[in-house]
Amino acid sequence: MLSVAPPPAQLFAGLDWAAGIHAVCVVDHAGKIADRFTIEHSADGIAMLIGRLARLAEAADVHVGIERPNGRLVDLLLEAGHPVVPVSPNAIETWRDGEVLSGAKSDAGDAAIIAEYLRLRRHRLRVAVPYCDDTRALRTVVRTRTDLVEMRVAATNQLAALLEDQFLTRYPTPAAARHVGGKRMQAFMTKHGYSGRRSAADLLERLRSAPAGATGQALTEALRDAVLSLVTVLRALNTAVKDLDRSTAAHLGEHPDGQIVTSLPRSGQSNAAQILAECGDCRQAYATPDSVAALAGCTPVTKQSGKHRAVHFRWACNKRFRLALTTFADNSRHASPWAAHIYNQARKKGKDHPHAIARAWIRVIWHCWLDGVPYDPAQHGAAAKLNKQVAA
Repeated sequence: MLSVAPPPAQLFAGLDWAAGIHAVCVVDHAGKIADRFTIEHSADGIAMLIGRLARLAEAADVHVGIERPNGRLVDLLLEAGHPVVPVSPNAIETWRDGEVLSGAKSDAGDAAIIAEYLRLRRHRLRVAVPYCDDTRALRTVVRTRTDLVEMRVAATNQLAALLEDQFLTRYPTPAAARHVGGKRMQAFMTKHGYSGRRSAADLLERLRSAPAGATGQALTEALRDAVLSLVTVLRALNTAVKDLDRSTAAHLGEHPDGQIVTSLPRSGQSNAAQILAECGDCRQAYATPDSVAALAGCTPVTKQSGKHRAVHFRWACNKRFRLALTTFADNSRHASPWAAHIYNQARKKGKDHPHAIARAWIRVIWHCWLDGVPYDPAQHGAAAKLNKQVAA
């Protein structure tokens, strides 16, 4: 979910999230408790919460602070018309330390602290805005694909010292691999689309000159079983990732902003989908390009105390969004002379991280996204000027 500035409110409800029972505390403008109760995490419990808040005031006039910014409870509160304000657990913990001198902690007390924090800090907080169905669908497949890719990398790392999984399936033990000849190795490489730069003879030489592996029968059988199990996992993950690739492409094509992100140079299908899934579709959430940069962790942060001064990028951000944007930015310099120029200028200043290009691209993407038009280098003043200089 994204966020916008909160509208005026009459009441402030703090909801302390728990596994089965949620504590709720509602305060008015003066900080006086208007209601306090608990609800079960169930359909009846959520219905009770919405009904009880409705008896206090109109839904739009009751802001709800919660430490968890998503889930079915949040969705139902938003559908009922309540402005939902995500609050940082770390901020609430710090606030509690200053408010509760004894250090006592309870669910009811935490709900009251969240309500009070919301009442006094509302001018610095933001209201959650749900994504549209197209964006939520795209985010679901994109994030699931990313998780599966990470699982695949983890499984592959366990086989880093071995050959490709198909080779291991056919030759799962050192004894079996010793019988592989040059022609068989070449045929195997051709069949499975080997894209490395080593010849069959080189690979065979490396295979035969490698230290001898386990020769004991019991251990050899155990290694074979372990290898074949990992190969099975990798094959299943590869199939799942390919299925999600097709789903991602379909949802990206159906999304209203799909053409905008896919028009970016070297964005590709998966990377473009990642950018759009994390950026979302709420225009009013991003007043300036800096708002996007802050969410993606591409905004420089200066820390200065006395004579010490340090500048670094934000780490408290949407890390998936940051990775998607910096990956695109790094790839874009191979297709866009303008991006390559920005990168080379940054290198001259001693910088080699794609954050420099990412922040420049964010300004371009923000304008395209705000206007609802695909990226066109001819309409991009700086890129068009540079292209003319290169052509001349």
